[in-house]
Amino acid sequence: MVAAPAHVTRYHQRMRCSLSAARTAVLAAVSALALAATGCPSHGIKRDYPAPTIADVVARLAKVRGELTSFRADTTMDYWLGDQRAKGEVLVMGGVGARVRFAALSPAGGSTMAEMACDGTNFVYVDYQNNCVLSGPCDARSIEQFFRIQLAPDDFVHLAVGAPPVIANATGTITWDGARGYEVVELHGADGTQHLTIDARDQRWDVVASDLVGADGKVAWSVDNADFVAIDGHRVPGKTRFKSPTQAEDLVVAWGDAQSRGVNVELTADKFQLAAPAGLARCGEKR
Repeated sequence: MVAAPAHVTRYHQRMRCSLSAARTAVLAAVSALALAATGCPSHGIKRDYPAPTIADVVARLAKVRGELTSFRADTTMDYWLGDQRAKGEVLVMGGVGARVRFAALSPAGGSTMAEMACDGTNFVYVDYQNNCVLSGPCDARSIEQFFRIQLAPDDFVHLAVGAPPVIANATGTITWDGARGYEVVELHGADGTQHLTIDARDQRWDVVASDLVGADGKVAWSVDNADFVAIDGHRVPGKTRFKSPTQAEDLVVAWGDAQSRGVNVELTADKFQLAAPAGLARCGEKR
């Protein structure tokens, strides 16, 4: 076989190098496009504000809870009604001091299927679908009657406006989640361990998730928040998912638009009074 002239060989070598470089550039461009399509940044999001301390987190959440003392909302809920899963309109209002009221409306015509009221001391729950009633002290079990999730009434109010309670005398750690741009907080105290995921960018302080694990190692409550909106100058979640301690049951709430929702509204004591119709059996008892 006759060898190619030297200048031809050099030309072919240059062509191979050029093709190899072009192929590398194409592969790099395709990889960059694929990464962009997944929404994943090529490098982590950087914190653009001073790193908060545990004291900052505790103080900021306490400030928000102090500023938001009541709310009302015309919600859409995916919830439990007795032993049945239900989805529909639920009117909700609440204020600090163990004052909470719910009314689940029928999709067929707006009549009330069930309602519950905590007046600060006692609760009354009426299930009109099953013609039964419950009553007793207003505590975490009151909320459980309606939603199958134990939450102290004031905790429910605070969680509804995106300002979760924080365990007392907390110590802990904060780490930066560069993939999402979130502060990841772990708190420890006599009451257990609490986790918070906070979006603090652009001067907001959105608690996108939180849970409390009691000193006994069991989950006391857990929430996820999304679609934060501004209501009367306060950022509150547009959607919340409350999860039961076993994670087997949950309550999903779309809190409604700004027109049907308010914070720091005036709620008089009579709004939390509920008289049960006479003659109803106690829920869970056979007649």
